[in-house]
Order: sequence, then structure tokens, then C-alpha cells
Amino acid sequence: MLKGSRVLVAGGTGFIGSNLVQRLLNEECNVRSTLHARPPVILDDRVEYVQGDLTAMDDCRRMVEGMDYVFMCAANTSGAAVMTATPLVHVTPNVLMNTQLMDAAYTNKVKKYLFISSSAAYPATDDRPVCEHEMFDGDPYEIYYSVGWMKRYAEILCLMYAQRITPPMPCVAVRPSNAFGPFDDFNFGTSHMTAALIRRVVERQNPLEVWGTGEDVRDLIFIDDLIDGIIVAFEKTDTYTAVNIANGQGHTVKEVLQTIMDVDGFSDVEVRFDPSKPSTIPVRLIDVTKAEREWGFTSSTGLREGIGKTVDWYRKNPATS
Repeated sequence: MLKGSRVLVAGGTGFIGSNLVQRLLNEECNVRSTLHARPPVILDDRVEYVQGDLTAMDDCRRMVEGMDYVFMCAANTSGAAVMTATPLVHVTPNVLMNTQLMDAAYTNKVKKYLFISSSAAYPATDDRPVCEHEMFDGDPYEIYYSVGWMKRYAEILCLMYAQRITPPMPCVAVRPSNAFGPFDDFNFGTSHMTAALIRRVVERQNPLEVWGTGEDVRDLIFIDDLIDGIIVAFEKTDTYTAVNIANGQGHTVKEVLQTIMDVDGFSDVEVRFDPSKPSTIPVRLIDVTKAEREWGFTSSTGLREGIGKTVDWYRKNPATS
């Protein structure tokens, strides 16, 4: 389906987008990537990088012109500290990008559209894995209230374009768990938990500070597995679907840190947990039954293997992360 097609990756210089660009090149696609504030990550002459601002409608139209498919990976994101201090920083620019790019794609008769949503938009389910049908059963966690409703709104738009207008544009909403791997954001000001811990361990920080108690539970998926799931969901969807793409297992922050330390041989260290610093969701487990049952998709990379690959990549590429 994808081989030889013309594909736009919006946000192709970000973490998910850059890994997706590489995979699409391997699938022999003709890839165009948006270029905004970040420089290109995948340096390959086969990628057409186009400078523009997705909050501007004219740029959105220019980006999608001539494309068969669109993967919307662009987003204004950051860590817990930024979300706590300025929650609206994730709302206005993302709403503009999501609505305008989708409209431009439809107007230009794009054959199919994929949106990267978030499992953080789900309401609380305590220690029970959350299923796709539960997205609108309650508000998102307080810290994710703004960004969660922004993601939900984009998902509703996907459903509208796929099922409520004629002719329809098939749309896929992928809800990833916490992804990690090569090309992740390792900047302490904007990085997520796994990348930040990997950097602290590789830099041999001692004492090593960890935000929160270390008891928060996360589902972590290695980026290669996430990209596999994105491609499967895209190819298998003919109308509209929203699907969890996750590992299906939970790990505490303490377990993740210990795995990183074991993999990188860092043991003589004082770890300091700081409960006063902003944290996010105490427990977030993801139900992966839908992807397994409908498409046979499962995540194949274990935590230790994925951490090992990421640490190895980061040691070789600290200046580019």
C-alpha cells in the first residue's frame, strides 16, 4: 500500500516523526517532511524537507499538495514542569495545527490521514489497563486536562472527516504509551522520564535526582515497535479507528532507573527522589487487546533490550539529541 506512494510526515524532525521518516524510506515511499524550528534529523536526499509553519493555513495547504497520505506527528510538547506552569502552551498551537492540516488534507483529496494522539488523554482507571472505548468516560488527569482535551478534539475531527462527511477521508488516531529510543528528546527542560533518566545515568550524575517518589507506573514502548504499530494501524484502517499502541506492561520509575543503571554499568551512585517536583499520572496501564485481536500486532522489544539500544545510540549521538 505504501510502496511508491507520496507521503507527508508533519513533524518529521521530531522523535516519532524522524523514526517514521526512516521507516517510510525503507518502505520505498516518496517522503516529504515539514521543517520548522528543528533541523533535519534524517539526512537523506530522498526526503523532501519543506520549511513552513503548520499554524498558518497557507503553509498547511502547501505541505499537503500532491500527497497521497498524511501522518500528523507534529505537536508542541514538553515535560511535567512545563505542563504544570503553562498548561495552555499545549493547546492553542496544537489546535491550530491539527484543525488546519486536516482541513488542508481533505481539501487536497488525501487518501488517508493518521493522527498521533496520546494515552495521557484517558481518564483515570487506577491500576486497571485502559481500553479504547473509555476515552470520554471522564476528564483527563488534572495535569493533562488541557492537552488531553486538545487531543480528544483532534480525534473527534478525525471521526468527523472519516464518517460524518461525504466523500469521507479515512482517519486513524493512534494512542501511544510512553515511547523511548533513538532520536528522543534528551533536553532536561522538555524531555520525558525515560530519556531524562538515560541522560543522567550516561553522564554519571551523582547524586542522581529523580522527580517524584519513583513509584509511578508507566507503559514504555520502544520506538521501533511503536512505528510498527503505526504502520499496521494505518494500512489496516479503511474508515476510522482509534487504537492503543503500547507494550502492555507496566514498570515503576524505580524499575526503569534500575534497568538503565544495570545496562550501563552504573552502580556506585546516590539516588535522590524528590516528591516535591511535578509528576504526572500515578499509574497508567494500557490495554492492547484491540491491536492484538484485530491485526495481530504486539510489541516485541523488552524493556532491557530497548534501554540497551537507546543507551548505545545516545552515547554515540549526545550532540544530536
